[in-house]
Order: sequence, then C-alpha cells, then structure tokens
Amino acid sequence: MDMKLELVMVPVTDVDRAKEFYGRVGFAADHDHVVSDDVRFVQMTPPGSACSIAFGKGLTRLEPGSLDNLQMVVADADAVRAELVGRGVEVSEVEELQWGRFVFFADPDGNGWALQQLPDRSAAASVVE
Repeated sequence: MDMKLELVMVPVTDVDRAKEFYGRVGFAADHDHVVSDDVRFVQMTPPGSACSIAFGKGLTRLEPGSLDNLQMVVADADAVRAELVGRGVEVSEVEELQWGRFVFFADPDGNGWALQQLPDRSAAASVVE
C-alpha cells in the first residue's frame, strides 16, 4: 500500500502576503480559489516537489506561525542560499551538521523551514569499508 504526503496546511494570517512570500521563495502557484466569504484555498508547490503547501482562510485551526521545521531537501545549500538572498528572502548562514548542511528561514508568520543538503553518502560508505 502506497501512502504519499502531497499537501501540508500552513497557517498564515495574511493570505496575499504569504502567497507573495512563497512565490519569492520559488514556489509555483497552483490554485487560488475563493470558495465563499469564509473560505479561500491557495496551493503552492516547491520546485521539483511532489508535495505542496496550502494556506488560506478557513482551512485550519492551527495558529499562524505554529509550524516549525518544515523540511525540504536541496542539492546545494550554498547555491540555494545565494538564490534566496538574491530574491530578498532572509535566510540563515549554511550550518554544517553531521546529517547534512542546512539553511533556515521563516515565512512572515514565523512558520519555520529547513533546507537540507544531504551528506555525500558515497564518502560515508567508503569510510565504513
């Protein structure tokens, strides 16, 4: 049985501000539908991802900014950091950890994101041998 995570709700206070921010990060805008006066659904997808995020009005009871450490994997932490800085996104310096190289940022509501460059597994495998 397959189970695929394909949509994560991100709680935000200002839908238009969140849409602009995630667009600047590079997410593609898939949907923006006003269903009623009480419901607006925006779906955006990171480049190359099978999982999207959704935010809007009337979608979740989570408090804006309550998500911490949403994580995406990137090929090159330095290159992604440089690109995000160039787009005006406030990001951390690259952090070197045993389990990868990380760049961190938060959306305007404080929902936290980690971008992980996985360690070179071929180098780790040669050390074990």
